[in-house]
Amino acid sequence: MRKIIVTLVGRPNVGKSTLFNRLSGERLAVVDDIPGTTRDRLVAETEWRGVVFDIVDTGGIDPTHLGRAAPLSVGSADYIDQIKLQAQQAAKDADGVIFIVDGGSGLSPADYEVAEILRRNQGKRSGKPWPPIILAVNKCENEKRRKAAIEFYELGFGDPHPISAIHGTGIGDLLDRLFEALGDLVQPAEEEEETVAVNIAIVGRPNVGKSSLLNKLVGEERVIVSPIPGTTRDAIDSILTYHGEAIRLIDTAGIRRRGKIEPGVEKYSVLRTLKAIDRADVVTLLIDATEGITAQDTHIAGMILEKMKSVIVIVNKWDAIQKDTWTMPAFTEHIRTELNFLDYVPVLFISAKTGKRVGQVIPTALKVQEERLRRVATSDINRIIRDALSTHAPPSKAGKRLKIYYGSQVRTDPPTFLFHVNDTRIVHFSYVRFLENRIRNKFGFLGTPLRLSFRERIKPTADRHQD
Repeated sequence: MRKIIVTLVGRPNVGKSTLFNRLSGERLAVVDDIPGTTRDRLVAETEWRGVVFDIVDTGGIDPTHLGRAAPLSVGSADYIDQIKLQAQQAAKDADGVIFIVDGGSGLSPADYEVAEILRRNQGKRSGKPWPPIILAVNKCENEKRRKAAIEFYELGFGDPHPISAIHGTGIGDLLDRLFEALGDLVQPAEEEEETVAVNIAIVGRPNVGKSSLLNKLVGEERVIVSPIPGTTRDAIDSILTYHGEAIRLIDTAGIRRRGKIEPGVEKYSVLRTLKAIDRADVVTLLIDATEGITAQDTHIAGMILEKMKSVIVIVNKWDAIQKDTWTMPAFTEHIRTELNFLDYVPVLFISAKTGKRVGQVIPTALKVQEERLRRVATSDINRIIRDALSTHAPPSKAGKRLKIYYGSQVRTDPPTFLFHVNDTRIVHFSYVRFLENRIRNKFGFLGTPLRLSFRERIKPTADRHQD
């Protein structure tokens, strides 16, 4: 079942960011009493009734302030048009919308305008039904405000749901109503049989050559190529056949540093890039050879790792570099140093413009996908554990040493290993990395992150590794 997206929409200062923080369980959004604080959309993963979904925070829509100065945070008045467009687009691409109003200040003309904006866009999703819109009346911290919430019926979105985002009251009932409206989207269903061998996302900063690479791979000008950064706004799928196997390529918009993202459509493309990463099995991270590794390249690599996706680092524009015998090894070492948390990934040097070494991309992605689906026998895992324990003693704490009773691989995609231990509090990240390296030394897992989990056995039986 694909992950659904729920967007929070409303005029400024109604508590969208507070609700976002409450649902995500983290303080990811800046919360301020000054309207217009949230300019960029934020996305976070959350869970309700066993269903994991993405929640999206947006800048506030305030049509009453369009085109003139308003009591916003410094500089925000200039962005009202873009904030409005951004939130409209986020709602159009969502599976569900929570329309938030302020129960403390009551029904306002801006609420009517936001409601009208949402209604006007209901017919603008070709081939898809408009997402359900659930009305949440925030700041209902007392009985008087909860009763007064009935006035928001006038907005025409059904029953108002009084909540307090800051205190967490009423949110469970709100999510229950949202899930009821989403229907089959949140019901467990049989996964459709995959018709492709691997889903490959092409990501990177703007103007590193993502669309040029896609065109070379598919053998036609399927995507517009422009030297202007940010040309590609949407994630675009292309299917090609390689030695009888179907491959899905997902081209994406470039991700810029947060401060460099232009308001409006380009901001929204970041969310779609995140969705593309989420859909992929293997992510190709394009680096510009003429610029080297930048802080934003490192940031994007971290986003990929957070999603536990397999990775290939592709250095593009290699034709523009003056080279000698040591140029490629030196650049590879530079990548290994700057992306030291991805030291297991393959590195390719290509020119999407000339086509040099582009033919290595698909075979490498298929190899990485094969590694992602590799399964290791339990006996082999426990043999690695015995060897690791004899080579490097596990950590201890307060005189108590870590014992690993046994381990096994519990899933693939991504490869996940479960270790049964005497006390999870003694497990140190350095020893986890040591175990991961031992597994990689034996079985490879090229380009693929490994997840190592530890479970405490309350009353362990005789240690299997001591006889």
